[in-house]
Amino acid sequence: MAELENPTVMTKIITFLSSLVQRVAESNDLNSHFQPQKISVFHGLTRPTISIQSYLERIFKYANCSPSCLIVAYVYLDRFSQRQPSLPINSFNVHRLLITSVLVAAKFMDDMYYNNAYYAKVGGISTIEMNFLEVDFLFGLSFDLNVTPTTFTTHCSYLQREMLLLQPPLDSADSSLSLGKSLKLHLCFDEDETSHQQQQQQQLAV
Repeated sequence: MAELENPTVMTKIITFLSSLVQRVAESNDLNSHFQPQKISVFHGLTRPTISIQSYLERIFKYANCSPSCLIVAYVYLDRFSQRQPSLPINSFNVHRLLITSVLVAAKFMDDMYYNNAYYAKVGGISTIEMNFLEVDFLFGLSFDLNVTPTTFTTHCSYLQREMLLLQPPLDSADSSLSLGKSLKLHLCFDEDETSHQQQQQQQLAV
């Protein structure tokens, strides 16, 4: 999508995406009191002091990944949430999941990308940890990295549609209610994603 090349549009996408992920993390933080959640390599001992939006802006700025890469990273987070329901996104793992999803998306999407050591510095973690996070994330996705044009367009359209609804600002009560209905406490909004992937696998098998 050519619109993604517009800096203004990308700024809005980062703003909304960070708000979306933050709401998911906060909702899952509350749910942790009612349902067990596994501790994984993505969990930190404490909540990072940097906000999700600032962290995402830092990744996009210094990783120099393509705009499409950020959308694909969003798709990967969505898939990870669906396939690993016992590892929901929360305040303790969201930052590591973000840096890892962008790293994997950049390697899959972009012709040129930085190595793991560079991403580790951008994300504020060690290279060894970055390597472990990448491997765990790939296994969590079952190495399903392909993103069809339909899936990509669906996620872009969803973000664009929700951005248009963000009037007034993000933290208004009305916006919180409308976003809460679409989040369902995780990133999955496309209930047909799984069936679409199955159809795709059948087509590949044929």
